[in-house]
Amino acid sequence: MHQLSHRQVITGGCILAFGAAFLNAGFIIKTGTSVSHLTGDISRIASGIFTLTDDTVEDLLMVLVATMGFITGATLSGYLIHHPTLEIKMPYGRILSSLGFVLFAAHFLFDEHPIVAISLGSIVCGAQNALASRYRGVILRTTHLTGLFTDLGIHLGMKLRGHQIENWKILIPIVMAFSFFLGAAISSALIVYVDVDWILIAAIGYIFGGVSWSVYKRLPLLRPTNS
Repeated sequence: MHQLSHRQVITGGCILAFGAAFLNAGFIIKTGTSVSHLTGDISRIASGIFTLTDDTVEDLLMVLVATMGFITGATLSGYLIHHPTLEIKMPYGRILSSLGFVLFAAHFLFDEHPIVAISLGSIVCGAQNALASRYRGVILRTTHLTGLFTDLGIHLGMKLRGHQIENWKILIPIVMAFSFFLGAAISSALIVYVDVDWILIAAIGYIFGGVSWSVYKRLPLLRPTNS
């Protein structure tokens, strides 16, 4: 069985982290709700739940919708992939392209039904985050940074202690975190200064990425090998 190389995992992880951050930044700017990570939103709502206002109730509804959407997306990935470890045979390309079409629906619904768009955006992020959760002892998360920073700290600490930790295990969280930051920064700049439709751009990007991977993995000369 062909295995993904470290370089391919790092490249793919960075692209997915960039995409999730690009999508999420737009939702935060336009609605105030995150679709890729929910800890902060839930904490914010919980801290104000005893002083409910109309705005708080609306925020609570959006966070609830985002949470349920994220869980739904992760459930779909679990059903379709049914394996937590990265494997070349899994239909990652088709799933990513399908998520792009989900974002097309969110694009058309956003103006009239923003809560539905939030739900669809969260489904996309939940599905993406659950595509694969492990690669040779490293936990992969592409929609938020907490787990990445945890892995970075663990591996740095073990390396300082004298354990033999491969450098790529330290590199993955660093470059993926940078990609996440870059995706959010570019999305924010485009929305604030150009007012682009970030959901539409994300939809096209996911479809293109999914098709590209499906083609790539079928090229014998470029097929991943053991590393």
